[in-house]
Amino acid sequence: MALRINYNFQAEFTHVNIVKTERNLNTSLERLATGYRINSAKDDAAGLFIADQLNLVAKALEQGSRNAQDGISAAQIAEASLSQIYEKLTDMYTKAEQAATDTNDALAREALQTDIEKLRDAILKISSTAEFNGIKLLDGTFTNKVIHFGARANQTLSISISSALPQDLGAAIVKSNSGNSIVHSGTGAFTAADIHQYNSGEDLTINGTTVLQGFTDGDLLDAAKIAKNINENVKGVSATAKNEIEGVDFGNVSVGTGDTVDINIVGPNGNATITLAGGQGYDLTSMINLINGQSNTTGVYAKTDSTGNKLVLYTQDGGTFRLEFTINNTGAGATSIDLAKFGGSGTISDAGTTNGYVHAIGTITMESSDKVTIAATGGIDGDLGITTGTYNITSLQAIDVTSNTSAEDALRILNGAIKKVDTLRSALGSIQINLQAIIDNNDFAAVQTREAESRIRNVDFAKEMSNFTKQQTLMQSGMAMLAQANQLPQLVLQLLR
Repeated sequence: MALRINYNFQAEFTHVNIVKTERNLNTSLERLATGYRINSAKDDAAGLFIADQLNLVAKALEQGSRNAQDGISAAQIAEASLSQIYEKLTDMYTKAEQAATDTNDALAREALQTDIEKLRDAILKISSTAEFNGIKLLDGTFTNKVIHFGARANQTLSISISSALPQDLGAAIVKSNSGNSIVHSGTGAFTAADIHQYNSGEDLTINGTTVLQGFTDGDLLDAAKIAKNINENVKGVSATAKNEIEGVDFGNVSVGTGDTVDINIVGPNGNATITLAGGQGYDLTSMINLINGQSNTTGVYAKTDSTGNKLVLYTQDGGTFRLEFTINNTGAGATSIDLAKFGGSGTISDAGTTNGYVHAIGTITMESSDKVTIAATGGIDGDLGITTGTYNITSLQAIDVTSNTSAEDALRILNGAIKKVDTLRSALGSIQINLQAIIDNNDFAAVQTREAESRIRNVDFAKEMSNFTKQQTLMQSGMAMLAQANQLPQLVLQLLR
C-alpha cells in the first residue's frame, strides 16, 4: 500500500467523475426545463440538421395550405359571380324565347330588347368588377396564375379563368345554305346525280374532325345524318338538322279526265305512293291530308304556311325526303303540274315530260361557345351549301330580338353563352376540389413531418427523468466519495507518530 500526500489520485479521479456527472446532470436539467432533447448542435449535430429540415418542410407545407386556401377563396368568389351571370343569362334566354313568338307586335319586341340590354349591362358590371385581393377574376386577365402549394420549388399549379365579359360570351353559329333547305328539282325521272349524293374522296371536317362517317360512294346526302355525326364526334359543337320547304300559292291541282298522277313520297322512314284521280281538283287541304295520311310510313309531313295559302313539306328530324311525280296519260283531258307548288321548280304535263321530282336535302345549323373551323374536300361544301373557314362567336352585344329570325339566333347565342358560363363554373369547381385535396394532403403531411421532427428534437420526459435521477444520485454519491478521498492522505499521519 503506497501512501502519498502530494498527489491524491482518489480525490482527483472522483472529482473528474463528479465534473462529468455534473455536466450530464446539467444537460438533463436543460432538457427537462426546455422540453427539447437537442438544445444546441453539440447535443446531436446530425439530429439538429435533420430536425431543422423537417421543421422547414412542415412550415412550408402549412404555408402551402394557406396559399391553396387563398386559391379556393378566389375560385369561390369567381364562381359566385358566375352564378349571378348565369341567372341573368337565363332571364335573357326566356325573354328572347318570348320575343321569338309572332304574337308579339313591334312595340312588345322593342320592350323585350330593352330588358335584354339592361340584363347585358348587369353582366358587364359583374364580370368587370369581380376580384380577389385587387386582382380581377372574370375580365380575361386572370390567366396562368400560379398557386405554390408544395414545400419545395416548382411545386405549383396554374389557374386560368376565361373572360365572362358580354363581348366574350356567345356562340359561333354556322348555317348551311343560309339556313334554308337545299332543294334540287327537275323534270324527268330522279337520278342520284353528284349534287344529291356523296362521292368517294369527299370529306367534311369540323374543328379537325371528320363528320361524314357512315357515308359510302353513291349514298344520298342527308343533313340529319351529318348533324348526328357532328353531335357524336365533334366536342363542343352541337348541330341540328331541319328540312322544310315551302311552295308558292297552292291554289288547286287539276288532273285531266282519264289521267292519274302518282306521287311517290320517299322519306327517312320509307316510301309510299299517293294517287290523284283523273277528272278531279285537289286543293291545299286535300293535298295535306293525302300526304299526312302516309306520314307514319314515310316520315314526311305537310302543313300550311302562316298565310294558309302555301304547302309546307317537312320531316321531324331534318332527314332527306323526295317527291317523285308521274303523270299516267290515258285520257283525253289535259294534266299539268307546277312543281313550284311543292317547293321545286319546273312544270310537267301529259303533253310533254310526264315525270318530275322535288328532292330536299335539308339544312344544318351548328353552334358552339367557341370558334368553329370548317374544311372540305371534293366539293362537298358546295353540295351542302357550307362555306369553309373559321367562324368566331357572335357575342351578347349582337343580340337582336326585334324579329322572329333574329330572336331564334339570339336563343342560339345565349345557349352558347350559358354553356360557356357552365363550363367555367365546372372548371372552378374542379379547381376547388383539387386545391382542397392538396390542403388535406399538406395538412396530413405536415402533421407527420412534425411527428418525425418531434421524435428527433423533443425530449422523452420519462426516459430523461430516469436519467436525471441517475445523474442526481451519482452526483450525491460522488460528493460523498470525494469527501472520503480527501480523508485518505491523513492516514499518513499515523506513520509519523
